[in-house]
Amino acid sequence: MSNSQVDMMKTQKQKTKPWVLARKVMQAISLLVFVLTLLFSKQATFPDSLTSGLVRLSPLAMLAELFSNKHFLTGSLLSLVILLSSLLVGRAWCGWLCPLGTVLDIFRFPKLLHQKPFPQNLRKFKYGLLIVILVSAILGNLTFLIFDPITIFVRSITLSIIPLLDQGIYALEKLLIKVPSISQSVFTFDAWLRPRILPVESAFFQYSLVFGFFFAAILLLNVFAERFWCRYLCPLGALLGLGSRFSLFQRRVSADCVACGLCAADCPTETIDARNGYQSDPSECTLCMNCANTCSVHAISFAPKWLSAKKESYDPGRRFFLASVGIAIGSTLLLGVDWIKNQSRLFLLRPPGAIDNEKFLTTCVRCGLCIQVCPTQALQADLDLSDLEGVATPILVPRSGYCDYACNTCGQNCPVEAIPALSLAEKRITKIGTAHIDHHRCIAWGDHGNCIVCEEMCPLPEKAIFIEKRTFQQANGNEVEVLLPVVDRHKCIGCGICENKCPVEGESAIRVYSS
Repeated sequence: MSNSQVDMMKTQKQKTKPWVLARKVMQAISLLVFVLTLLFSKQATFPDSLTSGLVRLSPLAMLAELFSNKHFLTGSLLSLVILLSSLLVGRAWCGWLCPLGTVLDIFRFPKLLHQKPFPQNLRKFKYGLLIVILVSAILGNLTFLIFDPITIFVRSITLSIIPLLDQGIYALEKLLIKVPSISQSVFTFDAWLRPRILPVESAFFQYSLVFGFFFAAILLLNVFAERFWCRYLCPLGALLGLGSRFSLFQRRVSADCVACGLCAADCPTETIDARNGYQSDPSECTLCMNCANTCSVHAISFAPKWLSAKKESYDPGRRFFLASVGIAIGSTLLLGVDWIKNQSRLFLLRPPGAIDNEKFLTTCVRCGLCIQVCPTQALQADLDLSDLEGVATPILVPRSGYCDYACNTCGQNCPVEAIPALSLAEKRITKIGTAHIDHHRCIAWGDHGNCIVCEEMCPLPEKAIFIEKRTFQQANGNEVEVLLPVVDRHKCIGCGICENKCPVEGESAIRVYSS
C-alpha cells in the first residue's frame, strides 16, 4: 500500500468506538476507586474489607502468600476469579482495571527519535521475575513481592504521593493565608480537608523518597517504550499471560486486512507482528481495542474461539525456567543472611500482634496498607532494621508516632492477616515491646529536673510508669527532691507514646525495646 493511501486512511480514522470508550471509563473508575479508598482509609470512611480488598485483587500477591504461608485466605477468592478470567478475556485486567497500567497510559511520552525497537526476548524478563517470586514464596520468602503492581501502586500512593500532595497543599495554604481577603476561606478549607482526607499533622514517612523514585522510574521507562513495565517487567502480567494463551476472546484479523500498519502503530504493547499478517500474541495483548478502533476496513475483531496461541521466541523454556529457579534459591539464601547487627534488632518493633518475626516475614506482602491507615504515623516502611528479607515491611517507630491505645485499624485492614485482626480489648493488652529509661539522658534522672511527661502520657488504666521520690544533693550542697519515672516492665505494652512525647532533643531518654 502506498504512503498516500495510508495517509488517507489516517485522515479517515473513525471516532472512538464504544468498546474503547467503555475501556477508558472502566480505567477511570478503577483508578478513582483505588485512590479514593486509600485517601479516606485513614479516617475509616470506607469499610475495612474494601481497603484490604485492594490488595486482595492481586492474584500474584495472594498466590505467593498462599505458597509461603500454606494457608488459603477466603478474602482472596476475588483474585482467583481474576486469575481464571484470563482463560476467558486474556489480559483484560491489564488494559481495563489495573491502576498502575492506567497511570502508565496517562503518562505517555513522545517516542525517542531514531529509537530502535527492543529485542523481543526482553519480554522473557517478566516471566523470570514471576518464577523468582513464586519459587521464593515456596521457600518462605516474600521479598520480591515489592514488584507486584498492585502493591507498588498502593505503597507509592501511601508513602510518596499522599505526603507529596500534603506538603504541596500546605505550602500553597501558607502563601494564600497571607492574603487578607481569602485567609478565612483558606482556614475553612483546611478545616474541611483535615482530617477528612489528609492527616492533621503533615504526613512524613521514612524512605518515602526511595519508594517515590522507584515509582517514578517505572513511569519514566515509558520514554523508551509505551507501557515498558507491562511489556517487559510486570510479573502479574506474566501470570495472567500464561492463561491468556488459551483465552476464549482473542484478537482476530480477517482477510479484509489491507496491511496499512495503523493497528501496529497504535498497539501500546507492540505485540502486533506485521511479518505475520498483523496477528498478535494473546499473552501480550491487553485487549485495549485500540487496533479495532483504528482499523478503517473492520478487519479486526475479538470474537470468541478457543485457539491456543503459537509458541513465541520469548516464551520461557526449560533452561530459562531452571535458571530462574536457581536465581530464586540463591536469592532466598542471600536474603536470609543476617546483615544487621544484633544491637539494631533491639529496636525492631512490629505492629501489635505480629510477635513472631519469622512468621510475619513469610506472610506480609509489603503492600503498605497498615502504614496508610495508622492514624499517628507510627508504622513506617523499613529498609534498615529488618535485613534485606524484610524490605518494605512495616515497623513501629515511636519517635515518628505512637501506637494509639484506642486504635486497632492496622490489623483490621491487613489483607493477609500478617497483623492479627485483634479486637480493641485484645489489642490493649498485646505486648509490642518494653520501655527502658536511659538515666543519663533523662531530665529527671540525669539532670534532677522536673519532668514526668512519660508517666503522664502512659495510657494504661494502671500506668506502666510510676513515680518515685528521691532526694539528691546538688553541687552547692543543697538537697533537692526529684520525681523519678520508673517503668514497670510487666505492665508496659510498648505502645511508644512515652518515647514519642519525651521532650529530650534527638534520641529519646525513654525507648521501647523489642524485648
